[in-house]
Amino acid sequence: MFGYAGRILRVNLTTGKTTLEPLKEEMAKKYIGGIGLGIRLLIDNSRPGVDPLSPENPLILTTGPLSGTIAPTGGNGHAFVAKSPLTNGVGEAKSHGFFGAELKRAGYDAVIFEGRAEKPVYVWIDDDSVQIMDAKHLWGKSPQETEDVIREELGDYYIRVAAIGLAGEKLSRIACIINDKTRAAGRCGLGAVMGSKNLKAIAVRGTKDVPVAKPEEFLEFVKVLHERMKGPATVKYRTLGTPQNVLVHNSLGCLPTRNFTNAVFEGAEKVSGEYLNMRFVTKIIGCSSCAMRCEHIAVVPEGPYKGTMARVEYEPLWAFGPHCGVDRMDAIIKAIDLCNYYGMDSISAGNIVGFAMDCYEHGILTKDDTGGLDLRFGNAEAMVKVVEMMGRREGLGNILAEGVKRAAEIIGKGAEKFANHIKGLEMTGYDIRGLKTAAVGYAVSFRGADHNRHGAYALDIAGKVDRFKFEKGRSKLVIEIEDLYTIIDSLIVCKFSRGVYYKGFEDLAKYYTLVTGIEMTAEELRRTGERINNLARLYNIREGFTRKDDHLPIKVMTTPIPDETVSKGSYITQEELDFMLDDYYAHRGWTRDGVPTLEKLKELDLEDLAYIVKDKL
Repeated sequence: MFGYAGRILRVNLTTGKTTLEPLKEEMAKKYIGGIGLGIRLLIDNSRPGVDPLSPENPLILTTGPLSGTIAPTGGNGHAFVAKSPLTNGVGEAKSHGFFGAELKRAGYDAVIFEGRAEKPVYVWIDDDSVQIMDAKHLWGKSPQETEDVIREELGDYYIRVAAIGLAGEKLSRIACIINDKTRAAGRCGLGAVMGSKNLKAIAVRGTKDVPVAKPEEFLEFVKVLHERMKGPATVKYRTLGTPQNVLVHNSLGCLPTRNFTNAVFEGAEKVSGEYLNMRFVTKIIGCSSCAMRCEHIAVVPEGPYKGTMARVEYEPLWAFGPHCGVDRMDAIIKAIDLCNYYGMDSISAGNIVGFAMDCYEHGILTKDDTGGLDLRFGNAEAMVKVVEMMGRREGLGNILAEGVKRAAEIIGKGAEKFANHIKGLEMTGYDIRGLKTAAVGYAVSFRGADHNRHGAYALDIAGKVDRFKFEKGRSKLVIEIEDLYTIIDSLIVCKFSRGVYYKGFEDLAKYYTLVTGIEMTAEELRRTGERINNLARLYNIREGFTRKDDHLPIKVMTTPIPDETVSKGSYITQEELDFMLDDYYAHRGWTRDGVPTLEKLKELDLEDLAYIVKDKL
């Protein structure tokens, strides 16, 4: 096959045995790669009901068919898939940088990590040589330190490393997996799955070519995409970066502030993308094969956190800034840096700190619980301290490291109503009380609270629909983007590049065909996106999910937006949510309980998984 390596590596950490299996063309075309292939391998290699932190939960690492090529943004990605410790459903997280390209050049489309090592190890993949190495000396180190030590002891600077930090080792359910020092496969707690296997790191060196089927036509298409990436479709990412969202969301009254108490932040100017770039950003860098450059590296120039450096994106900036009522950029950068150091999902971490602050403001947590910290909204020093406590699992941080859903259950006293999550995964930076198209996308997302599974916020924010009401048929728009996003994450092209595929599925199908030589039409690719979304739904149903799991945070459904803004008074009632779900399920071809029908499974060539739903229809 072209594009694909045609090989799946299986690493049993319990026995130390490694084996190779073929990736057949039929499987490759049916699930593409990335999260599509990963979810299918998860279903095929796990039994229902396993504990996410048990040796029986496989951790699956995948590349895409474009990985390792010069495809802009598509040549450098990888994905991790496993049962999520936060949601007990599909856990998936993508990352870019250089690691994915290296794994593909080593000759692998996927790696399945099974079992649990007796002691800390790292896996060293050097083309066809796969070794399980002692990692006792790496335990306790940050992902960045781990990468440096591995490169030094193996004597090769060009080795690429994905590693966990202390959070993953201590099985924090918000632990992530860091590659290339600043890039994170961030969401769903997959760093804890890695830690539960005593797997500290994965080191890769690949020297093989990744041949493409039609090199001349592929190169011409790459040139076209490079030109598009220099144009208006990516100007946001090349200039201010995603922090540009702060002032946009604030002006629309959809910037979640103080744990979704407000939708407008009075300190927005001080944490805006404009302020960040003017005073803190020192350079903007790009991933392997990328024509955009979007990674805004910020350095704190003065004050108590002087010298702190971190890559800053909108979501963590929002989570530690407006969401916690903090308007100090130096403290936000410090909190993000600590998340990188400990290996924590910065979106979840900031969400949880805001939750703890809300509990403190309402007397549910006291100074006895916080170790003497005055955990009111806006206390930047306390926010930074709580992030450290979570990273080390010390004091209150030990509870908070369980994720906002479990932390609320442990704390009790009504804390649940302040826990903003869907399916156990913490919310992201869109106040969906006034973004009702996005709201249905959030509710049905198979990995929980996440804007990147559906992208429906764009319809609301751009004014393409009335964002304050949900009309019959609106779900069709959400589904179209969902299926496109699932293909983007299976090819593993960066979502920041989505605007350069002017013809959507048609451009992406052309990309796929030029690289792999496997003929793919736009309609076939759209249907493949639908197949993968149904596949993820089947996995969650297998793990016990029902319609009730397609919920929204309590605050979103009980607290109208109070601010004097265009979105004042907006929130989502149970009646509205039920209407949204009915509309969405109908357009998906599912039952009113959200179960794919046998007819739908046959249509999508998923009949072999019909056993999952037969007793629910």
